[in-house]
Amino acid sequence: MIHHLWQSTLFAGLVWIVTLVLRRHAARTRYWLWCAASLKFLVPFGWLMELGSRFAWRDAPAIVRPGATFVVDQVLAPSVLSIAAPTTTGQAAATMLPEVLAAIWLLGAMTVVAWWWRQWSHVRGALDAAMPLSLEGCDTAGLRVRSSPSAFEPAVIGIRRPVLLVPDGLLERLTPEQLDAVVAHEQCHVRCHDNLVAALHMAIEAVFWFHPLTWWIGTRLVDERERACDEAVIETGVLAVDYAEGILTVCRWSLGAPVMSMSGISGSDLRSRIDTILANRIGRRLSAAGRWLLIVGALLALAGPIGIGSLHASATRAQAPSEPRPQFEVTSIKRTPETTGSGADFYTRPGGEFIARNNEVMNLIGNAYRIPQYRIAGGPDWLRSDRYDVQAKAAGDPPNAQVMLMLQALLEQRFELKTHREMRDADAWVLRVAKSGLLQPAVASNCTPRTDGPTPPLTPDQAPRMGCGSSHLGRSASGGLAWDAVSIDANAIAGTLAVVLRGNVANQTGLTGLYDIAVELPSLQPTAAGPDPSQADVSPFTVLRDKLGLSLERGRAPVEFLVIDSVERPTEN
Repeated sequence: MIHHLWQSTLFAGLVWIVTLVLRRHAARTRYWLWCAASLKFLVPFGWLMELGSRFAWRDAPAIVRPGATFVVDQVLAPSVLSIAAPTTTGQAAATMLPEVLAAIWLLGAMTVVAWWWRQWSHVRGALDAAMPLSLEGCDTAGLRVRSSPSAFEPAVIGIRRPVLLVPDGLLERLTPEQLDAVVAHEQCHVRCHDNLVAALHMAIEAVFWFHPLTWWIGTRLVDERERACDEAVIETGVLAVDYAEGILTVCRWSLGAPVMSMSGISGSDLRSRIDTILANRIGRRLSAAGRWLLIVGALLALAGPIGIGSLHASATRAQAPSEPRPQFEVTSIKRTPETTGSGADFYTRPGGEFIARNNEVMNLIGNAYRIPQYRIAGGPDWLRSDRYDVQAKAAGDPPNAQVMLMLQALLEQRFELKTHREMRDADAWVLRVAKSGLLQPAVASNCTPRTDGPTPPLTPDQAPRMGCGSSHLGRSASGGLAWDAVSIDANAIAGTLAVVLRGNVANQTGLTGLYDIAVELPSLQPTAAGPDPSQADVSPFTVLRDKLGLSLERGRAPVEFLVIDSVERPTEN
């Protein structure tokens, strides 16, 4: 939102500069420029960049082999855990700040809407009490005219079926020439759809009521639309004196329009308008070169963010390896019968066999691309409702990581899955150093180095507890989580904690070394089912702080998401 606001503000500033350059040109040109500044608040550049990213060339998603292997031995409850971080008074206030701001915004928006609704109710009452009126000798083609007992000025009401509302008794005070000029002014509003633009800007003011720029743009729209209609009336050949006297007579006899979307005749700086009318000054038309410059500028404003998004997505995908991924030799995919229970299997067997029974497609995607489901965006609902049995056989005895690459190829071929990765600002646990020196530096002899070739057999006395770069979570004797890791970096620590918390964890520790970890984390319970673990004497957060010197706090951070562009149900075999 902050990015959108400053971008819209900058765009409005550029429009203001252009209107100053075109101050001697036609008012309608400046009016449409202010319309663009207003509508920019409805179109964040981020949406255009996202749209552009979808036009980039789709290569295979970049596969980065994780620096650590995560093994979860069914230690987490099936329900999503809700864990509160230990908070201070200041942190609690910061946590409530978004809710407070949202409540203030909603109150302000409701106040603006209520105020406009009250004004509109008066207009609606005047329209209901109005009677049909015939203006003989005036060009009212396509415009219904009604006489109202209200004191509102002549104004056009409505968007689809506009009505010209004229106060009772005004016609007797206008000469035929003055009446023709007033009606021509209102016809100009109808032709240019000024009420529609005004209604859109009223909605923008309701949403962005806290931004003073939206209200200033509203005054500029009213000023330029009235001047534009003045110029249009003068161009028809109406005498400037008759037109100016008609406007002054209307102002003496009636009130102004109560709402912006009711296009009247007395808006804007009346004295300045009268001076301009009597001087018979009409803004210059844009030259062909000027029109092309504005068209090119508008295209750049739209195509620029789209092009940036496309280039960024293409550059991201260009980092993907070009080598073809391995594939299964034999595959079988069948829709799971609806009578099947809720149990599910997902495992590999020696000899290159892969089995997934009663699995949601989203679970297959998450495991294949090694990304948790809460960081997968897009896709139809059936990805989480349809279940499939998948059996596949690979040549030889490939490691699990290679089997997951084969599963990626299977999903892209049989499910026609197309994805891309992108960074998004999201809620996350922020991992920082609370007290340095508590993490234990890695000891090389504690683990087996990873190699591409076979590992020679070791005796029980020689064999370390796991491979270097591994992080293992298991159930401890006391019912908590036993966390054993050897030679892992800070990113792997954050990755393991993301598995524990089932949420995004952003590494902001600044640590660059490798570490060994052997610690027991207390049992994680849903806050609705028991006391808040952050208030307990010993919680996962106190263990992280006291034994590892790490802290976790709620915040926001850039997080990589896997975005599903398209996917289809497979043909069963």
